[in-house]
Amino acid sequence: MIKLIGTDGSRFYNFALENKQYTIGRNQDADLVVAHKTVSRNHATIEYSESDNSFKLTDNGSRNGTFKNGVRLTIPVLFDDTDLIQFGQVEFKATTNETKLKSAAVPITHNLSQVDAEKSVFLSINEALKPLPSKVTELPDVLPTMFEMAKILALPEPKDSMLDKSIACVSKVIPSERIAILTRTDLGDVITSAVLLPSGKAPGSFNLSKTIISEILTEKNSILINPQDDDRFAKQESIIISEIKSAMAVPLFDDEKVLGILYVDTTNPLHRYNNDYLRLLATFGNLIASRLLNYELIHERQEMKVMEAELSKAASIQKNLLLQKCPDYKGYSLHSFQEQCKMVGGDLFDIAELPDGRLLFLVADVSGKGMGASLLMSNILAAFRILYTDSKFDLIDAVKKVSIQLVRYSKPELFATLFIGIIDNKNHTLSFVNAGHNPPILLKKSGEVKYLEPSGVMIGAFDFADWTEDTVEMNDGDMLLVFTDGVVEADKYGELYGDDRLEVLVKKMTEFSPEKVIDVVMKDVLDYVMDSPRSDDITMLALKRN
Repeated sequence: MIKLIGTDGSRFYNFALENKQYTIGRNQDADLVVAHKTVSRNHATIEYSESDNSFKLTDNGSRNGTFKNGVRLTIPVLFDDTDLIQFGQVEFKATTNETKLKSAAVPITHNLSQVDAEKSVFLSINEALKPLPSKVTELPDVLPTMFEMAKILALPEPKDSMLDKSIACVSKVIPSERIAILTRTDLGDVITSAVLLPSGKAPGSFNLSKTIISEILTEKNSILINPQDDDRFAKQESIIISEIKSAMAVPLFDDEKVLGILYVDTTNPLHRYNNDYLRLLATFGNLIASRLLNYELIHERQEMKVMEAELSKAASIQKNLLLQKCPDYKGYSLHSFQEQCKMVGGDLFDIAELPDGRLLFLVADVSGKGMGASLLMSNILAAFRILYTDSKFDLIDAVKKVSIQLVRYSKPELFATLFIGIIDNKNHTLSFVNAGHNPPILLKKSGEVKYLEPSGVMIGAFDFADWTEDTVEMNDGDMLLVFTDGVVEADKYGELYGDDRLEVLVKKMTEFSPEKVIDVVMKDVLDYVMDSPRSDDITMLALKRN
């Protein structure tokens, strides 16, 4: 009986072959299932021959090939317990020796997770990048390979292609069985981005210890690993099978950033790495890192362009959602204004004539800024607009419904202040609800100022909130100015514009039209803040009884 033992880097396989025929493949119906992406569904066949007590291996036209001792099969071949068999990239050892089988019970992997960091050689990145010794630079392939690497790094080609060509250059001057580049993801994980296998063998798995990864990524140290120097590590069955004799890893370091790891290892005892090899590898790593940083900057610029395009679309959509022109309403003149400090914002306003002929208007300020605030703003606006069509529209009922919707379907920290009012041009009254909003200014024709104070908390803050409705008269020449806190909280190096300044200004404009009032207020705010950076959206709505 022959046994096949092997691994694909994540799963271990142990197949006992008896005197019969077997199908091998990724298909779950196969006799020997090898669940790896490089293995075809019906990859190969193993058949026992009674005549000579041997096993015959046949490739079934697999995409990635079947190999015996590294040679791809084109015809059926016999194999025994001295051979290496490979299906795609999954390698097996044939054996009849129980002792070998026990050792092989550990997956065939280049496992460096248990290496004793204290018995490895660490070099800081500054030390590793010192000028190479003359005995290294004078080697026949070093300088030509460096020039070849420089050309590769200057070419405008995809990152994957650049990495593959770069490690091919490394293989010309550093003898190795495996070379790999591992890069950091946005989440901080380390993934394999490129692998070169000069020996033609399957790559196995990378499993560096957390200590080593920390030394490379955090401390910016290069590391030289000779497992056989560590008695405890040398006895690891995984090392015995994979036969690692020496390994090196250096940070891909540029512009104070570590972008990944360049790793090489060898199973050839004649190729034992030393400090000179480590410095040479670090030099290549630094060249690769400079190109990776360039890709990263290009990627950031592309992401920024995409984000700006998306924000531009969002700003256009938001602008179209808002009222473009105030409607005409008999006996009253109206004007609105909005300026956002970012491309999209959380301020909103609306004006609409109700089915019974009354005029509804609202101004709201959503917590936060940017895209999140703009999405919540759109939600609030849409919710109120649905309610406008009700012939029995009621202020308190509408505010409660919208607030409950926000409480149920948004995060607790997302809420909005709101002033919503209804003008009746038959009896010239203003009914309103102030839900935690800046008190609007009611400017009487006489110059007297009255603030319409809050009659409840913000909407979307609490599911038990309640509000009251208030009513004031609108006499000839009376004007109402509703605004968001971007007006009174306009900041000039830590000092706010303030309610008092706004009140003094508004009192002077009893004869002004709503449009003129808003223009004057906005100019005064801008004159006040001068070149201070804008920190909030500004929205104003003014209406006056003619």
